[in-house]
Amino acid sequence: MFPLLLFIGLVLVGYLTFNALYLFVSAVAGRLGNADDKPDSLAVDRVRRIAVLIPAYREDAVIIGSVIVNLQQDYPADRYDLIVIADSFLPATLEKLAQYPIQVVPVQFEQSTVQKSIAFALNQLPENRYDIVLISDADNHMAPDFLTRINRAFGQGWRAVQGHRTAKNTNTSVAVFDAMNEEVNNNLFRAGQRALGVSASLIGSGMAFEPALLKQALSRIQTVGGYDKELEMLLALEGIRIGYLQDAIIYDEKVQNVAVFHKQRTRWVAAQLYFVKAYFKTGMQQLGKGNWDAFNALVKALLFPRMILLAILGVLFLLTLLIGNPAWIVYTGGLLTLLLGSLLLSIPSALWQKLSARDFLVLPSLIFGMFKSLLKFKQAGKKFLHTPHAETSEPG
Repeated sequence: MFPLLLFIGLVLVGYLTFNALYLFVSAVAGRLGNADDKPDSLAVDRVRRIAVLIPAYREDAVIIGSVIVNLQQDYPADRYDLIVIADSFLPATLEKLAQYPIQVVPVQFEQSTVQKSIAFALNQLPENRYDIVLISDADNHMAPDFLTRINRAFGQGWRAVQGHRTAKNTNTSVAVFDAMNEEVNNNLFRAGQRALGVSASLIGSGMAFEPALLKQALSRIQTVGGYDKELEMLLALEGIRIGYLQDAIIYDEKVQNVAVFHKQRTRWVAAQLYFVKAYFKTGMQQLGKGNWDAFNALVKALLFPRMILLAILGVLFLLTLLIGNPAWIVYTGGLLTLLLGSLLLSIPSALWQKLSARDFLVLPSLIFGMFKSLLKFKQAGKKFLHTPHAETSEPG
């Protein structure tokens, strides 16, 4: 019995150490490295035709505002089309959308998922009409130069890129912490990954692809939620590296209350666990073939959610203080310091300035929700859990 407990303990120690080191190295790399943006002065080879697909499930409250903003691109109007994939919209909303110079593709599925909507719309696009397909959420607002920067990246040879998604709103305590989480992910898993020479992580929106590439990958995706993880792996298996454009900004509405935060994280945990189960063997095989992008996609999925990791390391540090063992105090304190250092390096100062002491009172609820999501992941794995959005006037 004792050897088994010792083995489990050693595995846990190794796992926690790897988590903290991986995040810290990625955080430092993200700060010191460069993203894949090219100078604005660089000559553009040609103006590509772009299809902006906006999968939207019951997003009547936000879609009109998003369409109005996203039509204000500095990109030539005749070289891009906004295509709203309207799943279960109200008739009144469809009538309003018809007044704008966009395309609307009404859809309705027995079980709605984002990838089903995107795949349906892709199949409706005229063959060879578009050079780039870009995915945007219903609540997303592209910065005026977003498509220009995407076009410039494809001119440099990229076939898949992820833009810089950032918070559109910080109007509640939960929204501020969600905005911080977004920027931590940007630094660790996009800027940091590219600085280390591997693919940037996809995030579900603000991402662009060659149409045929996306169409082929989507035909192979099986997950109900979190399709971006599977899409990232499928691209890696084809040898397609994903670039990251730090200066290509797209604004995303952040979760505004604890209940919605818990629902969203439950979906994310389900997607992560599905991915590990489906691609663990594949990822390990790709390591043997020298495909670091595919193996790294698996490694990222094996990491603890950061809030859970923070709670575990915090509790362990307190326990070692109570026990009084100097070696364990140094060990747990060191891991906690690495994790906190990763967060401090990754969160922009502007977001810290939005926090007040009262905002930290919501943190226990958010952390508890992450643990709770581990118990509810089976529900999200069988049914798509929609994250509702509400129009906000707060500028990005």
